[in-house]
Amino acid sequence: MTLLLQTYNDYTWLAPYGYGIILLGFLLYLFKLFENFYGSIFNKPLFRHYLVYKKLSNSQLKILKEEFSFYGMLSNKLQNQFQHRVSTFISEKEFIGRENLQVTERMKVLISAIACMLSFGRKNYNYGLINYILVYPKEFYSKINDAYHKGEFNPKGKALVLSWKDFEHGYQITNDNRNLGIHEFMHAMQLEAKQGSDGDSSRFEKLFQKILKFLTQAEIKEKLISTRYFRDYAFTNQYEFMAVLAEYFIESPKEFKNQFPELYDYTKTLLNFNFVNY
Repeated sequence: MTLLLQTYNDYTWLAPYGYGIILLGFLLYLFKLFENFYGSIFNKPLFRHYLVYKKLSNSQLKILKEEFSFYGMLSNKLQNQFQHRVSTFISEKEFIGRENLQVTERMKVLISAIACMLSFGRKNYNYGLINYILVYPKEFYSKINDAYHKGEFNPKGKALVLSWKDFEHGYQITNDNRNLGIHEFMHAMQLEAKQGSDGDSSRFEKLFQKILKFLTQAEIKEKLISTRYFRDYAFTNQYEFMAVLAEYFIESPKEFKNQFPELYDYTKTLLNFNFVNY
């Protein structure tokens, strides 16, 4: 008994630390509740930036400055945030070349920049369902449906697969509303939102359902058919529609807004894309 009392007394000094940990956990829980409440009311994350930023190497930053126009349109503060995200994406994903393709630093930077541009309005930006970026030199044969693909998202393999030829073509031509990188990363974002419980996922799902409901309106259906503004592939299913919608939103925001202003606003809110000319 004496020994037990002595042991108890020896550890009583730890009690304040234990209470502090419990209090900290409770405060974090309250903050999480408030963050989710804020996101549900204002349709945007409470915060999406950082106090400390990673930097790209000089060679990586040179690629971003010379070849990625979106970066050049950002303020200095947003450029620091964008650099941090691209640097983090590159360091956390494994880039693998297929069919003897050598994945270059330029490929890594541009693929990562497309991914981070699409998720730039989100707090959780790094596509947790993707561990691997597989890059083929051109169209590749997919065993998923026994067909040749330009790109695909494979959630079981946690891989995003791209044809570099088609990725580069979509990235370089900025006014045809065809961007393979945006299209495939949107598929990954959609599934992440469907499976996730964070604020970004909740906001995405809520706005996605609003978009689907909006599309059921008779006058909108009629306009979609009469204008043929969106390419036919968009109407394959609701997920392809969202991926194509993201391509149009990023590449031709003014025309998109003129044609379908309410749909444009839904997409902008879904992505929380309040940057440059959007």
